[in-house]
Amino acid sequence: MTDDETVAWLDQTLAGPETDTPVASANTHKRQVSIPPIGLPGDLTVPPNPRGIILFAHGSGSSRQSPRNIYVAEKLNAEGFATLLFDLCTPEAGQDRRNVFDSPLLAGRVVEASIWITSEPDLEDLPLGLFGASTGAGAALVAAAELKGRVGAVVSRGGRPDLAMVLLPQVISPTLLVVGSLDHEVIGLNKMALAELTCTKNLEVVAGAGHLFEEAGTLDNAIDHAADWFKAHLGSDDAIRPSPAPPSKGSAAPSILKEAAEELPSITDPNFAKAFDRFGSKRVVLLGEASHGTSEFYRARAAITRRLIEEHGFSVVAVEADWPDAAAVDRYVRHRSQKTMKPAPFARFPTWMWRNVEFDTFTRYLHQHNSTKKSADRVAFYGLDLYNMNASIAAVLAYLDRVDETAASVARSRYACLSAWSHDPAAYGRAALSPGFSVCETPVTQILLDLLKKELPYTAQDGDQFFDAAQNARLVANAERYYRVMYYGSQLSWNLRDQHMFQTLRQIMAHGGADRKVVVWAHNSHIGDARYTDMGRTRGELNIGQLCREEYGDTAALIGFGTASGTVAAASEWDAPMETKDIRPPRAESYEALCHSVGSERFLWDFKKEQSPEFMQLVNQQRLQRYIGVIYRPESERASHYSYANLSDQYDAFVWFEKTRAVTALPTLTNTTEDETYPFGL
Repeated sequence: MTDDETVAWLDQTLAGPETDTPVASANTHKRQVSIPPIGLPGDLTVPPNPRGIILFAHGSGSSRQSPRNIYVAEKLNAEGFATLLFDLCTPEAGQDRRNVFDSPLLAGRVVEASIWITSEPDLEDLPLGLFGASTGAGAALVAAAELKGRVGAVVSRGGRPDLAMVLLPQVISPTLLVVGSLDHEVIGLNKMALAELTCTKNLEVVAGAGHLFEEAGTLDNAIDHAADWFKAHLGSDDAIRPSPAPPSKGSAAPSILKEAAEELPSITDPNFAKAFDRFGSKRVVLLGEASHGTSEFYRARAAITRRLIEEHGFSVVAVEADWPDAAAVDRYVRHRSQKTMKPAPFARFPTWMWRNVEFDTFTRYLHQHNSTKKSADRVAFYGLDLYNMNASIAAVLAYLDRVDETAASVARSRYACLSAWSHDPAAYGRAALSPGFSVCETPVTQILLDLLKKELPYTAQDGDQFFDAAQNARLVANAERYYRVMYYGSQLSWNLRDQHMFQTLRQIMAHGGADRKVVVWAHNSHIGDARYTDMGRTRGELNIGQLCREEYGDTAALIGFGTASGTVAAASEWDAPMETKDIRPPRAESYEALCHSVGSERFLWDFKKEQSPEFMQLVNQQRLQRYIGVIYRPESERASHYSYANLSDQYDAFVWFEKTRAVTALPTLTNTTEDETYPFGL
């Protein structure tokens, strides 16, 4: 704090506060965080059912530990907003006074913090507001100009918006400027800035306030203006979300639910997989999971998939994994020559998602099953996801080196656009926001178009190799777009990713022929029809399940999975180590609580068969459903991992395991006599 701020706070304390300092709710979640890429420290506070999140950009000489900033944040928490206070500079950089007036530098930190927010499961869908004070107001407005619609509202308190003057016409976020009536020079600067803004805007002058709002009651007055602005412009989903169903307390509910439940034997019993013969006539069967780290989900999907392969003619398995990594598994299971891949397949976070004993066992089954088949009849294995852009670039270039050296040279020059970002593709998206930056969309897309133009001669040499190369080129083009749009919020990047996965699925099915039947493994959030969840209703997100229903109708089956308790493999933060975590008991108002009330170890609900009206009413209401991804935070589970959904509309069937356990991670070779080219070898 500056001396002036310290004196002002002491004076205000001696005079006594006009209103009580807000007290956080007992259910308010607080944690310290680290903002990448340089690990800036931050303090996050999330009240129950937050209406939005306010990201603070503090002024010169201040920090996240300033009592003034903390007081403002607590008042906004009491109004229902989550807040993130973080230091915009490292202690070393803060010693250079030029940095605290460097709006582009500080704005970059605000943008990076906003991207961190979109990666957090309890924050990613919250409307974002920016609160800038003093020089931080300039940084907030520069960031708002870059992030455009991602920022729902901006408030400047005693700010220097003039530091962002050139970019103010590009700000589209509703912006409120709050200044003190005694702060004459700053009033003039704010009036100049107000004239440059073309968005929804307003200037509030707080009577009797100086630059620091240290006069009695003036800071509270400024906070009230800010809270009203955020309430008006960050919005709320309450108006468009139907009222959720209350917990089912009626004594008849468990018996109704139990009557509809088909008891399942253990996964190792052949009758377990046999229960899914009803889906054998489908063209696409999508098998979900309520977490990315539960053994029963992997083993159950493996057993069901084996049955569909052996008894019903399914010949493709497509999973929520990166295409080039899955290609290494495909070469193994189809007895094709292995290729060196560096880094090794599935070496990126979260490694346990596919590098685990349960999945290892399934790939060995596919390898053995295919050993007795002709090459054309072997079960294929593909990845649907788009993250491993570098490996896809390498695969495209390796293919062109074999079939067309001239085309390979051209492709190298075009992919060079992305070379500077090869180790941090997310940084490419940040750079692409800068005015005048030449994005790589055209050159990388042209590589795909050039490949497709030469499909006939290339396919004549090896159709499967061309298909692999073309899909890798498609992945690079879509990944380039993904890393650009991720800076504008989770909805855009989510939709691009799921559309890519669905397009990949369509390409796989077209490549295999009209008679090819596919099993898809992905998280419940991807395979449950998004139109019947909050992600579709209130956030405008779609997913593979929805797109498959729209494309394939009744020939697609969507099967969700759930659990009540046990353990799960997950991390506490992105890129953090895997932990084995205890799963909390389900919330009373959730579908998991309904399933738990059945009192069965394992069962299947088939929503497409004839069921009693009473049962369908219970499972066709707006209730909470739990989704655990690669990150699990039990301490903030309601905000992080629950979302409203309709179970029977979302899925065609639902599989329940009362108690589950974490997958067994497979960090190294399980057998030292294995072939070194085996996909999970390190």
